[in-house]
Amino acid sequence: MSQEQRGLVERMEDHQVAIYLGAMALGGLLGWAAPAAGPGLEHAVTPVLGALLFVTFLQVPAKDLLRSLRGGRFLSAAMTVNFVVVPLVVAALFTFLPSDQAVRVGVLLVLLCPCVDYVIVFSGLAGGDSRRLLAATPLLLVAQMLLLPGFLYLFMGPDLGSIVKAGPFLEAFLFLIVIPLAVAWALQAWATRRPAGQTVSDAATTTMVPLMAATLITVVASQVPKLNGRLGDVAAVIPVYTVFLIAMAFTGRVVAHLFRLDAPASRAVVFTGATRNSLVVLPLALALPDDLAVAAVVVVTQTLVEVIGMVAYVRLIPRLVPDTDTGPDRATATTG
Repeated sequence: MSQEQRGLVERMEDHQVAIYLGAMALGGLLGWAAPAAGPGLEHAVTPVLGALLFVTFLQVPAKDLLRSLRGGRFLSAAMTVNFVVVPLVVAALFTFLPSDQAVRVGVLLVLLCPCVDYVIVFSGLAGGDSRRLLAATPLLLVAQMLLLPGFLYLFMGPDLGSIVKAGPFLEAFLFLIVIPLAVAWALQAWATRRPAGQTVSDAATTTMVPLMAATLITVVASQVPKLNGRLGDVAAVIPVYTVFLIAMAFTGRVVAHLFRLDAPASRAVVFTGATRNSLVVLPLALALPDDLAVAAVVVVTQTLVEVIGMVAYVRLIPRLVPDTDTGPDRATATTG
């Protein structure tokens, strides 16, 4: 990547919170002012989201998948916070959700899956060990896809079969997750062998923030007309998402302490526990039946709360996990 490209990416990343909030506001305004455009915009969601997920997966290093398995205490802490602690926190919050099935499915989809993209940027801004977090992302991505059906069944019980139809769900998973992931990892392999591949990869990487903004505009504008007086149910999940962020700051810190991680690794564990994978689960929410369409808005709402929360996290997590927090892991902090 050229210096100019790198500078452009860094500037967009520095202002990504404002960009994403502006995109969601614009999408909401468009959906409210021109509801008739909703069906047309909904057709645009799949290609825009597919392109975004391809770029997202391009930043998940396939070559580090096996290496991530040797991550020792850090990987164990990341897996524990995401797949043991998070489900327990979600279970505690579940009773406070509206009884609406669409809202509950949307919350479960987004809160049970850890982020694999911009968490690395925000963690780095707070002094977290982004390199280790990046190395762990392939395993986190694979694990969440394997565990999500089981988690959904635990929370929804036998009713899950009547709520989630396997056909559209599997189709969305194939075309918007499996295929973009396979193409992204193929491009990674090409980039390691040919300069042309690296050039294409670098160019694609620069589109991450604009594609995210375009996706948010398109999804919000297409889904707002479907609210049909259910704005109250969607608004009711905002406190739940907020409490989740607060709870994960402290529980993530406890997990990192139990695994005796140093300050940078501890901050990374806190961030991976708090940030959620709204982009990857959004296709699954969009694949739900029409009577559950509000689930997609619930997923996007989590993004709104999270990007605001990350501004606070970047400032507060270094105070919660100060540099004086050291552990046996500090000596190996640069060796993975």
